[in-house]
Amino acid sequence: MSEPPPKRIIRHIQPMGPRVLVRVLKDDDRHESGLYLPPGARESFAEALYGEVVEVARASSDEADIGANVSGVPCGARILFPKEAGTRVPWDDALRVLEVSKVLALVEEIPLEETH
Repeated sequence: MSEPPPKRIIRHIQPMGPRVLVRVLKDDDRHESGLYLPPGARESFAEALYGEVVEVARASSDEADIGANVSGVPCGARILFPKEAGTRVPWDDALRVLEVSKVLALVEEIPLEETH
């Protein structure tokens, strides 16, 4: 008798308190000098990581809406944070739950054509 296939699930992480869920964004694999860096080498030299906020802490709500953002950081924001900061999500190494106090900076990306 064969076993039934494992259930497929989707996990949704809802940060609590002043926290955000961040997806670490990878840079290209070349150093500023043009040398190729193997995976992980670039991150080992960096003091901070670059990430995108994919979920924020929200006020609890009795209504059907999802509640107001209480983290103070907008969902979708690009941020810098210390590479040691945050708690890694066990099933996805690119995700971290990060305290808002650990956010070093919001990063705004402006196309080069718009800077002149």
